[in-house]
Amino acid sequence: MYEIDFNHPSSIYFVGIGGISMSGLAEILADAGFRVSGSDRDKSALTKILEQKGITVFYGQCASNITDDIDCVVFTSAIHEDNPEYIATLQKGLPFLSRAQLLGQIMRNYQMPVAVSGTHGKTTTTSMISEILLRAGTDPTLSIGGMLKSIGGNIRVGKSEFFVTEACEYTNSFLSFFPKVGIILNVEEDHLDFFKDLDDIRHSFHEFAKLLPEDGCLIINGDIPRYRELTKGLSCRVVTFAGTATTSEGTPSDYYPSDISYDEQGHPSFLLHDPLGNTMQFSLKVPGLHNVNNALAAIALADLLKIERSHTASALSSFAGTERRFEYKGAVGGVTIIDDYAHHPTEITATLKAAANYPHRTLWCVFQPHTYTRTKAFLKEFAQALTLADKVVLADIYAARETDRLGISSETLQKEVQSLGKECYYFPTFDEIENFLLENCINGDLLITMGAGDVHKIGENLLGI
Repeated sequence: MYEIDFNHPSSIYFVGIGGISMSGLAEILADAGFRVSGSDRDKSALTKILEQKGITVFYGQCASNITDDIDCVVFTSAIHEDNPEYIATLQKGLPFLSRAQLLGQIMRNYQMPVAVSGTHGKTTTTSMISEILLRAGTDPTLSIGGMLKSIGGNIRVGKSEFFVTEACEYTNSFLSFFPKVGIILNVEEDHLDFFKDLDDIRHSFHEFAKLLPEDGCLIINGDIPRYRELTKGLSCRVVTFAGTATTSEGTPSDYYPSDISYDEQGHPSFLLHDPLGNTMQFSLKVPGLHNVNNALAAIALADLLKIERSHTASALSSFAGTERRFEYKGAVGGVTIIDDYAHHPTEITATLKAAANYPHRTLWCVFQPHTYTRTKAFLKEFAQALTLADKVVLADIYAARETDRLGISSETLQKEVQSLGKECYYFPTFDEIENFLLENCINGDLLITMGAGDVHKIGENLLGI
């Protein structure tokens, strides 16, 4: 494998440089003195930021972009073998790395690399941790899977020992990492186009945990069924957090909440219990019980890093979320519009339960399923989760990387939702959905656009932004 030499910066080319993670890595290398360039299909806010930093971005991917003066090419898992730049890289015999391999090598340059993993909640928890480290003045380097307003993007390059990043299990990319502290928020079935089943996924998370050194630490959700299977044989310290005083294994939870209450916007407050028997009140500015769990993981990490609790509490009380995570977009005609990235049944359930505590008359959910594989695998679970909304509107499935429809469609999901007695509509175009909503949403309603694709455009079009 090609090794990046940070003492002798070289020329690195990113295929798909406009991606949320790739753009962040490109910024880190550019800041370290590397000559960075890359390509993407279209211009975006992220590529504009890169260009402003002096990074050359080619629009459209073609073999001529791969020149002999490039020292290493970086690819994402979304790049296929028929990509012209991938073919040119092989033909020229240029060294190359995956995005995950590069991220792993970057982590090695920090004394305290932290990797946040889990089926759900990675971006929000990483953002919470980021806010805490910033509030404490630690000058961290941050790589976040979403846009964080306080740093004006998804990346921050600091000068301290702290590096915090998300660790995604898809294609086992997180197994290329070198964390000193790992966090496992939850482990559920997802990405079944890659993993065989839940046992296969659990095995990968166990392998991730085994990456931690003896002087490292794993912070894990004790509510994960049989969580000790994931910690078996670890030489590092293990810290648990859970929703109650005991874990799924019946052992005491190191961190847990009690006395949970919600304000008029659905923001929770809770009493934290820690391993020393101390308690402290915390209040959040992001809605839902799931964010209490995310906050517990962030608090446990902050304690491990010996950050004053006052900094932790202050940061969490002011953290208002990241883009596309229960993000308030605006209001039109008295209808409040929220956008959320939820694209898994568990995430949908958490978001709609959070919305139940938000002021509204009728709760509308405009859902765009993400990938045929996921929709087929969780068809009944999606339908059940969506029944938590008062009225459901479905957009066409966002195919992402997939080409095989697997005989599934949004109309299939519509029938499942309707069979559960829930009012559910399907329209093939965003224009039709927007016209339907304009005619049917009334003053006091709450409208949530939901999905990992481009469904957010519906709410933005209604708001004229």
